Amino acid sequence: MEAEQAPRLAVIVAARNEAERIGATLDTLADAFADAPVWVADDASSDATAEIALAGGARLVSRRRPHGKGANVTAAAEAMLSEHPPDDQVVLLCDADLGDSAARLAPLVDAVAAEQCDLAIAAFARRVGGGLGLAVGFAGWAIERRCGARMKAPISGQRAMRAGVLSAVLPFAAGFGMETGMTIDAVRAGFDVQEIELELEHRATGRTLGGFAHRGRQLKDIVRAYASRR
Repeated sequence: MEAEQAPRLAVIVAARNEAERIGATLDTLADAFADAPVWVADDASSDATAEIALAGGARLVSRRRPHGKGANVTAAAEAMLSEHPPDDQVVLLCDADLGDSAARLAPLVDAVAAEQCDLAIAAFARRVGGGLGLAVGFAGWAIERRCGARMKAPISGQRAMRAGVLSAVLPFAAGFGMETGMTIDAVRAGFDVQEIELELEHRATGRTLGGFAHRGRQLKDIVRAYASRR
């Protein structure tokens, strides 16, 4: 009796001005998920992010001006699906700032491949940096309000799903509302969404002027995603 063949895997990495960390992230992904094609959704970075991605063997989806995370990852996902139509393929979404900790994403892929859930989301085991929790708190409230699901990591960008699930939740909500909208859409569509706690690291924004401005943009986009899903 022949052994069941594991589903193919594709990886989509969301990036904007991550020249300092994307190289390590891509190298780690290549080691952890050998032979998986990697697509980098670069949101018009002004640093060397795009060049490093290409040098690392990734497929690059980038435009001349920023379109926001949701729109750019949507473009990369649609490009990937146009070459590999939905089948039993598993798609891993992650952020470019994970560095070496990207090797710990395998449980997300394994959970989907084993049909334990339709959408697996990484919950960081340890909080790194961050602000007052307003964006995360509102995202969790918005998801529960719109679809009844309670999430520990409502804005985690580290997610795995079958290509068919990905196709069903496209296009993503604009900007940083992407994850909030995706979760609401997936639950409403009847997909099983589960969180898995992982030891991950990322480039955290601290309680600085730039950090608060970033989280303000996050909150604004999350509110937009919530309002658009009445």
